[in-house]
Amino acid sequence: MATKVLYNENMHFEHQQWKGELDFWKDELKSFNNRLSELVTRWTDKKILEQLEHYQNEFILHGSVIEDLNETIEKHETRIAGQSKTGSDALDTQMTKQHVEFRNRIETQRQIYAELKEEFFKFLEKYM
Repeated sequence: MATKVLYNENMHFEHQQWKGELDFWKDELKSFNNRLSELVTRWTDKKILEQLEHYQNEFILHGSVIEDLNETIEKHETRIAGQSKTGSDALDTQMTKQHVEFRNRIETQRQIYAELKEEFFKFLEKYM
């Protein structure tokens, strides 16, 4: 297997892309929670209220994941900044591996979030 070399500038660029995506998700979650608030006032059916609670819990969970991902990006950025001060442009093998693993985490979270949104939009179509 070939050794991967990731340069700090490229990783920083990718981090900025991810942070923008995470910020967008946070804004969407605020909007989704506003929708939940509207629905709570419209419905008294226990089954529907249980579904609303389910989505509220999912949105809280996803918000926590967003915070965790942002913290990981910040830690990685701090490491990049430290290496930049020493004049080192390429990360060591361990950090390259961690970056690729984190990229996979982001992709997995994208899929989970997309499925949650799709499910929620179907719910909204039915009960809004």
